[in-house]
This record gives sequence, structure tokens and C-alpha cells, in this order.
Amino acid sequence: QVQLVESGGGLVQAGDSLRLSCAASERTRSRYAMGWFRQAPGKEREFVATINWSGGATYYAGSVKGRFTISRDYAKNTVYLQMNSLKPEDTAVYYCAAQYTTGMTTTTGGYDFWGQGTQVTVSS
Repeated sequence: QVQLVESGGGLVQAGDSLRLSCAASERTRSRYAMGWFRQAPGKEREFVATINWSGGATYYAGSVKGRFTISRDYAKNTVYLQMNSLKPEDTAVYYCAAQYTTGMTTTTGGYDFWGQGTQVTVSS
């Protein structure tokens, strides 16, 4: 069982930056892909970004590509989501997720463990 705890959310203005963190309860380098998802009020949870177990591959949703960067620090057992040039439409609860796989996936059903989420609010 992997426990994930997100942090770093908050209220910012459009154009600002935030860095979200996801701390894992155990080593996730051993074939765990990590992902970030988000869910806005009244909408379904959607894929944001993913990084494979080795950190050698990443993939982003079109809406965030070029603005968000996912990375992982194995020494700290933590995954990050650097969010730049934030827009009001980025407002959502952001969730971290872990999947035991050597590949990557963009679907919520493909992930085995989830964090509790952290709120990001971007004002215009």
C-alpha cells in the first residue's frame, strides 16, 4: 500500500506559478509511474501529467503542455508539478496518483493509489 500526500496548493493570480509536491510513503522508484490529475467543480477528474518509473519519460495534457512540468526526486520519494503561467481555468483540486507499471497511462482507472488532493485556485 502506497500512501500519497499532496501539498503546495493555494490561491494565486493569473500568470503566477505554483509547485505542487506529492510525498510517497515508500519507495516508488521500483516500477511506479506517477501522475497528476485535477478535478474542477462539476467536472470529471482529468489527466494533467505523468512520469514513468525511471523519470526518463513524461507526458502532458494538451491544455498544460509547455506550462507545467512533472518531475521526481527519488532521494526524497517525492513527485513535483511545477505550474507556470497559471490561468483561471487551471482552478481545481489536484490529485497525485501512483501506478505499478513500467509504462505510463493517462486514465484514472489505470492508477492504483491516490492522494487526498490539494486545492489550486487561480483568480483573474
